[in-house]
Amino acid sequence: MPIFDFHCESCGQTFELLVRNEAPVCPHCGGQRLEKLLSAPNVAGQSKKIIESARRQAAREGHFSHYARSEKPRR
Repeated sequence: MPIFDFHCESCGQTFELLVRNEAPVCPHCGGQRLEKLLSAPNVAGQSKKIIESARRQAAREGHFSHYARSEKPRR
């Protein structure tokens, strides 16, 4: 079940949607006139770097609620 980016022609919203067997509908207005957009694929081997970068930024901003207890900085 892939995730696709869509643009709703009815309300103008852009969103990601997990596509199953049924026809996709806009979660904002329920419209069915959707345009499937091209989305950038995840670069192989970059996920760990992206996660580390996001965690460093969260640490700088003081957001530690999504970390495991062992990953939180010790004070």
